[in-house]
Amino acid sequence: MGPNKSKVRKIPLLPLRGLLVYPSMVLHLDVGREKSVRALERSMVDDSLILLCSQSEINIEEPTKEDIYRVGTVSRVRQMLKLPNGTIRVLVEGVSRAEITEFMSNEEFYEVMIRELHEKEEEDPETDALMRSVLNQFEHYISLSKKVTPETLAAVSDIEEPGRLADVICSHLSLKIKDKQDILETIDVRLRLEKLLDFLNNEREVLELERKINQRVKKQMEKTQKEYYLREQMKAIQKELGEKEGRAGEVEELRNQMEKLDLPEKVREKLEKEIDRLEKMPAASAEGGVIRNYIDWLLVLPWSKLTEDDLDINRAEEILNEDHYGLDKPKERVLEYLAVQQLVKKLKGPILCLVGPPGVGKTSIARSIARSLGRQFIRLSLGGVRDEAEIRGHRRTYVGAMPGRIIQGMKNAGTMNPVVLLDEIDKMAMDFRGDPASALLEVLDPEQNNTFSDHFIELPFDLSKVMFITTANAVHNIPRPLLDRMEMLYIPGYTEIEKLKIAEKYLLPKQKRDHGLEEEQMMIDESTLMQLIRDYTRESGVRNLEQQVASLCRKTAKAIVKDPEKKVAITKDLLKEYLGPAKHRYGMAELSDQVGAVTGLAWTEVGGDTLVIEVTVMPGNGKLTLTGKLGDVMKESAQAAFSYTRSRVHELQIPADFHEKNDIHVHIPEGAIPKDGPSAGITMATALISALTNIPASRHVAMTGEITLRGRVLPIGGLKEKSLAAHRAGIKTVLCPKENEKDLEEIPESIRQDMTFIPVSHMDEVLEHALVKRVEVGTP
Repeated sequence: MGPNKSKVRKIPLLPLRGLLVYPSMVLHLDVGREKSVRALERSMVDDSLILLCSQSEINIEEPTKEDIYRVGTVSRVRQMLKLPNGTIRVLVEGVSRAEITEFMSNEEFYEVMIRELHEKEEEDPETDALMRSVLNQFEHYISLSKKVTPETLAAVSDIEEPGRLADVICSHLSLKIKDKQDILETIDVRLRLEKLLDFLNNEREVLELERKINQRVKKQMEKTQKEYYLREQMKAIQKELGEKEGRAGEVEELRNQMEKLDLPEKVREKLEKEIDRLEKMPAASAEGGVIRNYIDWLLVLPWSKLTEDDLDINRAEEILNEDHYGLDKPKERVLEYLAVQQLVKKLKGPILCLVGPPGVGKTSIARSIARSLGRQFIRLSLGGVRDEAEIRGHRRTYVGAMPGRIIQGMKNAGTMNPVVLLDEIDKMAMDFRGDPASALLEVLDPEQNNTFSDHFIELPFDLSKVMFITTANAVHNIPRPLLDRMEMLYIPGYTEIEKLKIAEKYLLPKQKRDHGLEEEQMMIDESTLMQLIRDYTRESGVRNLEQQVASLCRKTAKAIVKDPEKKVAITKDLLKEYLGPAKHRYGMAELSDQVGAVTGLAWTEVGGDTLVIEVTVMPGNGKLTLTGKLGDVMKESAQAAFSYTRSRVHELQIPADFHEKNDIHVHIPEGAIPKDGPSAGITMATALISALTNIPASRHVAMTGEITLRGRVLPIGGLKEKSLAAHRAGIKTVLCPKENEKDLEEIPESIRQDMTFIPVSHMDEVLEHALVKRVEVGTP
């Protein structure tokens, strides 16, 4: 069914924007563009016919022939009306489809050559069926769409021509111009109806989806309104019945908990206020959770619960001795505290600071103190804490706010008077988040801590009944104001004898138990244990020793599993087999007296040690070289010793110009280990004088003390550790500053009997005892 070809004729063209006219369609157009107005005027002069074609793009003001669709509608202009704003309103009626064959060159307006496209009307059953389907779909579309009135359906139903039906229905659909143009260009009526059917189907599906979505949204809104309405009804009913609305059961339970507790007045008031606030909160409120959390904390803290102190001094002494060997001073201090408690009945908890090298039992003695008092024990590790809120808590306004560690510890203890161990107080760091050490000032001051304030709790909490014990490895890392609030108890390292006893009494039995060994399955004698202590450990405490004992137990366990009847006796040879060769060089005294080599004594954080200071004098020009990774203070000590020697050249019978003709090299072995401090001053001076006078220094003498330029000997610290190191090395005589005489009492009796301690106050005395052949000291 092809279109009827008709003759070509000339006609003015009016391009339409966003609009399309079908044949037999009557509608109003507003025309404003000059070219379009001129085209209309020309059409009125001729036969009132004009071609209406759509532009492919709405926004183009001056369309070219490429922007205009080739197929349009020849229309008759029925009426023209000039509007006040200059535009013309035109009433047009579509007559027939036409195709542009050629654009004429006309500057005034668009003029084209067209050929009309006539459709054939053929009646056949297929076309009728298509018409019916189209009408049915259109009816469905009208029922879904709000844009088309039902009257339109009645008007459309009367149309009998299939082509016209398709055009009219298409004009009522809200399709894109491109799709409408597609229908306009389809001359074949049956094909046109089929395309229209497709469009109608698509439109109907979209409309159905829209309707479903709208219904869902409406349902959701109705549900929310219903819930709100029901909730309001429930509130009204509860009010009528005299019940509390909202969190009724929960609030009642909290009130009952509060009544059972013996709380201070201020705490009770605060709790009542917060419970009332919680009651008024809606069930789903986030703020409600925060308040509930706060109330729980207030209820769980021990505001007035105390444990009865066990004040039996004899029992406490038994427990302390049972758990630890040695450590007389800390034990003594705890027993004094108990005695005072017994007499006074009320005492602010003391704040002890146990300072000492690692592994000497600082943490475990705190645990024993709690056991001997019958109190709860809480350990808070402060190592690496750098946020002030860790101590004092966060304000409640923050998300995830919590009380600080002190309050958390009190909650876990469940009593007002636990023993709280603040471990590693010297390892706290300072940061942009604040200084936690400063936050501890309030905690550790017996005058202030009865009203300790935590940011989260916001109520003063009494910490005065708590016994605080802190531990540290080095005092110099603790801030001064904090140090001032604590009573220092220095726990020195153990002597070899003490280590031996600890290994026999505590470490061996414990490790045997832990490794499932029977008493007789593993035997080790004293001399082997002593070798283990000397060759395989170098420390002040016994942690490393315990690890080595555990290693022996593991090796034994393995041997016993292989041969259940076996009993292992650990000898020195077996020690070497199990643990490998000796790990530490045992610091022994020199084998012979040497010139320019003197034994000094050093203190390190893991105990004392001996170090040999060597001086060599070589021809040169007076250069003093110091090696052995020395700190600034130690270098300055060497300079002081050098200056003292130069000032005494006549008395010491040394050439006066020795410093101009010689280079002097001072070396302290184990060069990779940093060394610092003034206490090697007299040792360096003695070694220098020995090298310059060529008189050997005694191998049996070790010394420690700071030197002044006048040769005076000043006091030093760590005498006990240094003495232990000297004793271990087989030194017979120790020279120490006169002002350190008072510290000799701390040195164990067994060591004082083995060694001679000579207090010295001037270098002359040092040289007298240290050098083998006495230097002839002349009178100045």
